[in-house]
Amino acid sequence: MQKMSARYQITLVLLLSINFGVLFFDRQALNFLMPFVKPDLKLSDTQQGMLSSALSLTWAISGIFIGAWSDRVGKKKIFIVFAGIAFSLCSVLSGVATGFLMLLGARLLMGFTEGAVMPISHSLVAEEVSPEHRGLAMGVNQNLGSNFLGSTLAPLILTALAMAVGWRSSFFIAGAPGLIFAVLIWFFVKEPEKKPQAAGDRLTMAQALKHKNMVLCVLISILLVSYLVVTWAFMPTYLINTKGMSATAGSWLMASLGISATIGAFVTPAISDKVGRRPVMILIPFLGLLIPFSVMYLTGTPWLFLPFFFFGWALNGIFPLFMATIPSETLPARYVATATGISMGLGEVLGGVLSPTIAGWANDTFHTANGAMWILVGLAVAAGFLGLGLDETAPGKRTTPAPDAVELQPSPAV
Repeated sequence: MQKMSARYQITLVLLLSINFGVLFFDRQALNFLMPFVKPDLKLSDTQQGMLSSALSLTWAISGIFIGAWSDRVGKKKIFIVFAGIAFSLCSVLSGVATGFLMLLGARLLMGFTEGAVMPISHSLVAEEVSPEHRGLAMGVNQNLGSNFLGSTLAPLILTALAMAVGWRSSFFIAGAPGLIFAVLIWFFVKEPEKKPQAAGDRLTMAQALKHKNMVLCVLISILLVSYLVVTWAFMPTYLINTKGMSATAGSWLMASLGISATIGAFVTPAISDKVGRRPVMILIPFLGLLIPFSVMYLTGTPWLFLPFFFFGWALNGIFPLFMATIPSETLPARYVATATGISMGLGEVLGGVLSPTIAGWANDTFHTANGAMWILVGLAVAAGFLGLGLDETAPGKRTTPAPDAVELQPSPAV
């Protein structure tokens, strides 16, 4: 298939990236508003972890099944537009919650509406962007908007809003941009000229996991999604309650993670385009040790922690590699949304669902906030060692045939 013009490729990637950033702003809202929500609704650490787990569960289910559905029907844009409208409404539901169960229901619904957006967005990028720029394009698609809006601006804006107008109104405001971007995507994103897959031409999870790279990407996804969600769920309250920082100082430290990841959206995937995916996947996870060790063992002004947070969060830059780029370079292009949904979805359901609840339980059971921090240490180390097993897939660096040259056997309809 002939690729679209360079101008459209850039427009597509930036629009999808900002849309995912708006979505991530909504996903992150509860984490950054938790210091205000938790005492008001009288939540325990275990309940706090369960709220994060709930969203990850339905996010994973949506990513796996709706991503595969979009591959089968050959339609992409309509799924993203519908999701934009739906997750905005779910943000409003979070704002009217009067207790744990109502808030839990709102988060379950939000995860289901949001989960398939990134697999389908990556599928659009794989269809329209030239292969030699795939790593960079997928990195920008997944990380630029999500980290600038969801990790950099979200803690600053939401903390300020909660202090000014209350946490409930903050949820209402957070939901509005999703409706705007649903309209923009409807008018400016073109549906790729692709026929629906023939009956029986689908990628099953069993087929995908016959490939070593897919197994390793899923395992790394489980570990590093766990790292992210535990950090998001517990670090804001850790900085305020354990380290004694003000809400403003804590929000700035959390915002530094977004700045790091926004830069990493360009730098890390671009490096992988030049030197290969495998070296980057081996080295970068170990930087994640900087954050938990610094907050456990350093004392002093909040600014002392800034470089540790900034460089430690560089591991966020490899997320598009193991969630999308390596799977898309391991399996045929027509299965991109399915493959991405599997890597992302299993990471969410086995990592994002279980890890925050386990971390909250560890804190409550052992009466120490450091339980969650030690979990972060173990996750980062394990991910780095798994990277050693990956086969190189970057164009120009790989030693095996490109996936489109190796056809999969059609699977029976199920």
